[in-house]
Amino acid sequence: MIWRSREPRYDVASGISQGARDYQEDAITADFPVGAEAGFVVLADGMGGHAAGDVASKVVLTEVYSELKFHYADVEAFEARAPEILRGVANMANDTLRHHAETHPETDGMGATLVVPALVENRLWWISIGDSPLFLFRNGRLSQLNEDHSMAPQIDFMVQAGLLDAEAAVNHPDRNCLVSVLMGSKIAKIDCPAQPHELKAGDIVICSSDGLQFLTNAQIEKVLAKYRKTRSTEIAERLLEELARLGDPDQDNISFTVIKVNDASVRPRQNRPPRQSLAVARPRGLTTVVTEPVLLPLPGTGDRPAVEQEAPADAGRTAAEPNSAIAIGEGERAPVVPRRFAALG
Repeated sequence: MIWRSREPRYDVASGISQGARDYQEDAITADFPVGAEAGFVVLADGMGGHAAGDVASKVVLTEVYSELKFHYADVEAFEARAPEILRGVANMANDTLRHHAETHPETDGMGATLVVPALVENRLWWISIGDSPLFLFRNGRLSQLNEDHSMAPQIDFMVQAGLLDAEAAVNHPDRNCLVSVLMGSKIAKIDCPAQPHELKAGDIVICSSDGLQFLTNAQIEKVLAKYRKTRSTEIAERLLEELARLGDPDQDNISFTVIKVNDASVRPRQNRPPRQSLAVARPRGLTTVVTEPVLLPLPGTGDRPAVEQEAPADAGRTAAEPNSAIAIGEGERAPVVPRRFAALG
């Protein structure tokens, strides 16, 4: 008789592509140890162009990853104050951005979005700042769990209220303008629920940069419905192939992680293994984080057209390891490209 281990609770895979951009400015990593009952993803989407959006996303990712890795050494302690911890690591990354800009003036104005889904058994916590979506696919339907901190929701509301034409809303120059982002200053909006979202067996969670949204929700939903019973790596590959099929010359950087929930059971506390010792040094500073994404580059060159002035979308940019396993930021900031930060109040 051959003994077989039970199916892992989570089946996880990441996909990444530079798209049609000159540089890769997304940063993503996933940490789901084999056999673990918990794991998390960190995704940062850089902005700033010449102000080093690629550096910003890498700073945010490495700071958040190192802190969460420390806290996940004791998952029960993490869950006891998950929202507090998630907000704390986001603020720490924001402070690190401010310090970096102060010591490297040439990067002043850089920023990054952040989305972190943190899973423990069947419970999904998250923190989100910016417009990087966190999707849930359940029973054939795709929904977005986190808030969209861009002007898009306000513009769509104007359409529903009859104040704006639907076609004008789709092409509105301020649609991708961010109202909250990590830039080293006060964070305008943070989406971090006080209670976790309960997951079910068969759910698929997708954490992504907005580059995935060159596909409509209906197109993403169709791919997930067709391949929902396959491995997460297959789903990641199919999503990238669907984006490649678009052949959009303005295709943004793409990064995402697919999390299939195979087991949504909750183990009785008395049957859980004893807590691990916390006798480890707290990781500090910018550490090296390695991930193994699916690499399927998209065809085409070019970038989105300018919004307020005619200039190359990548004008003044500098690249930092454009083909690194840590994908580094998307980098758009007005007036050169549609995506930019709009301070509130």
